[in-house]
Amino acid sequence: MSPQTFTKQYINGHWINGSSEKYVDNINPYTQQTIASIPSANEDDLNKAYQAALNSQGSWMTTAPGEKRACFDQLLKVVYDRKDEIIDWLVKEAGSTLVKAEVEFQAAVGIIRESAGFPTRMSGQILPSNTPGKENRIYRSPKGVIGVIGPWNFPFHLAMRSIAPAIATGNTVVVKSASDAPVTSGLLIADLFEEAGFPEGALNVVVGRGAEIGDAFVKHPAAKLISFTGSTEIGSHIGELAGKHIKETALELGGNNAMLVLDDADIDQAVEAAAFGKFLHQGQICMSLNRIIIHENIHDIFVEKFKEKVESLKAGDPSEKDTVIGPLINKEAVERIQENLKESIGRGAEIVTGGEADGNVMQPTVLSGVTNDMPIAKNEIFGPVAAVIKVVSETEAIEVANSSPYGLSGSIFTRDVHRGVEVAKRVETGMIHINDQSVNDEAHVAFGGEKESGLGRFGGEWALEKFTTVKWIGVMKNGYRYFPF
Repeated sequence: MSPQTFTKQYINGHWINGSSEKYVDNINPYTQQTIASIPSANEDDLNKAYQAALNSQGSWMTTAPGEKRACFDQLLKVVYDRKDEIIDWLVKEAGSTLVKAEVEFQAAVGIIRESAGFPTRMSGQILPSNTPGKENRIYRSPKGVIGVIGPWNFPFHLAMRSIAPAIATGNTVVVKSASDAPVTSGLLIADLFEEAGFPEGALNVVVGRGAEIGDAFVKHPAAKLISFTGSTEIGSHIGELAGKHIKETALELGGNNAMLVLDDADIDQAVEAAAFGKFLHQGQICMSLNRIIIHENIHDIFVEKFKEKVESLKAGDPSEKDTVIGPLINKEAVERIQENLKESIGRGAEIVTGGEADGNVMQPTVLSGVTNDMPIAKNEIFGPVAAVIKVVSETEAIEVANSSPYGLSGSIFTRDVHRGVEVAKRVETGMIHINDQSVNDEAHVAFGGEKESGLGRFGGEWALEKFTTVKWIGVMKNGYRYFPF
């Protein structure tokens, strides 16, 4: 399909123009040039998309598991056949470096592979009853229509993380793609599903500003669950709307992830892991390391080695093979981070390296002398700035890590794995990794956060549980029940 098609909405198997008078400009964050202007969807388009999903859900739900699996097998083939196109879009639309785009592509493939098995994993149960002659049957079924709000940072993978398991478990889906990455978070995925042979209405994609269709997307009566990946502020608003309308949510929100480098850590390995966990995709990942908490005994040598490593990372054009640091998503992100940087320096933090920006490309930056109350440590930076915090003990390291409203991911470095696990148990987070960095996502493992980092879990059996519901059917199979009146 030609790129021009990606200026349309995808509703009920057809590519149509958005009905709004407004446009969504799809901008390359590196060149800052407009790729295309997309006529926005309005509420009429949104209603059509939800109606299409509702109309097709009954027949898709009853499609044989083998047929569903065949669609996903074909989807995998299509995705691999069009890998270069997918990578190209991730680079030019989301500012992905080639390394990040490859990581994202493989993560999305993992989700598709895992989801392909869901149609035959829709198992129920038969439980005994205290009533003579009765048995209790538990049937599992899809929830119905799922609303997915796509993110812009890992758009292809994180949208697919909800779309694939939702459809594999017999639901149909309406996606509101991210305005900053409308193709890779929705339109391109629709095109792949269409080529793979999924039925009309199984997947629908609308592109529109949140101010115009955002609340209506969440409140629409057809949607039984809203899946959102993004900021805690927007997630809180979605949760409030969903609660008012008695809708379930799957919310993967912000993070202020910490790496705890204990006094017995392998410093060289910790440096390598910290560089990847902080600077992959310019730190624009919910799981990125935001704070690096170092024991005072090894602080200075860690900072020296980390500075050397970070200064070796090339920043610039994300389409060049050796670029590690590409552009931030837009000018506003650069300005926000620079303001956080300036205020933190004014309060005593020191720049070890970096700090400057050229257009939307910001140098990888390391700050030392940081305290937990400085903006650069307190806020989710979502950019290429590493805040190094010195502590005097393991206990203080844990206290600093936990002094945040977020709790998504994390990392601990120590030569004593048992010690690492015991420390990990005390860190208030949904995910944490020993002698590894914080950016990990495996399709079969529970993914999600605690506190203000979200609700629910994605991945494997947890995703299957999230996108389905169960019904208790009691059966008097031997005779009839006696009632006292």
